[in-house]
Amino acid sequence: MAKIELVEPVIRICAVISRHPQARQWAIETLNQQWGEIHVATDLMPFEAGGYYRKQMGEGLQKTIVALGPPCDPAPLADWKTTTNQWEQACSNDHDFCEPRPLNLDCGYVTQAKLVLATTKDRDHRIYLRDGIFAEVTLTYVHRRWADHRWTYPDYRTDEVKAFATKCRQHLREHIKQSRLFRSRGEKGPTEKGPTARNS
Repeated sequence: MAKIELVEPVIRICAVISRHPQARQWAIETLNQQWGEIHVATDLMPFEAGGYYRKQMGEGLQKTIVALGPPCDPAPLADWKTTTNQWEQACSNDHDFCEPRPLNLDCGYVTQAKLVLATTKDRDHRIYLRDGIFAEVTLTYVHRRWADHRWTYPDYRTDEVKAFATKCRQHLREHIKQSRLFRSRGEKGPTEKGPTARNS
C-alpha cells in the first residue's frame, strides 16, 4: 500500500479585480481581516481578459494579486472559492455600483512547485474538487523559473506575476526550513537535499 506522506503547506493568494478603487479597498480590508496580514502584493495592473468581463464588470479594470496569512493547508481550496464568491456578492450588495459584478476575487495558492487557481469553469486541464469548484495549475516552477502552460491566462504570464510567485515561494521555503514541515521519502528524514530542493 502506498504510504500517505506529509502535504507541505502553501501560500494563499487572491487576485482582486475591479474598476472601482472603493471595491478593491473593501476587498483588501476583508481579506486582511478574514485571512490574515498581506505580506506580498503586486502593483495595480490593467486587466483586459479579451473583453470577457466587460459586460459584467465594466471598462478600465485593474488588478492586484496579494499573498496573505501564514502558510496553510491547501485542502480547503474549494471552500476559499465559495467564500470569495460570497464576498463578491456582499460587496455588490453593500455598495451602490452600477455593474452587476463590481468585484472579482480569484483565490489560489503557491507551492514550491506550482501556482494553483480555483475556478468555477470546467476545462480539459482542470480537476474537479467539490461544490462546483475546479483547480488549475496555472504556472509550474521548473529549472529555476516559472513556466506557462497552453491554458495559462495572459495576465499570469507576465514577469511581474512570476516575480510575485517567486517571492511567495521564497517565503514558503523559509517557513518550511524553519518548521521542517516538508515531504521526505525513505528513512533518512527531511533534508534540504531531498525532493524539496530539486527546483531550488
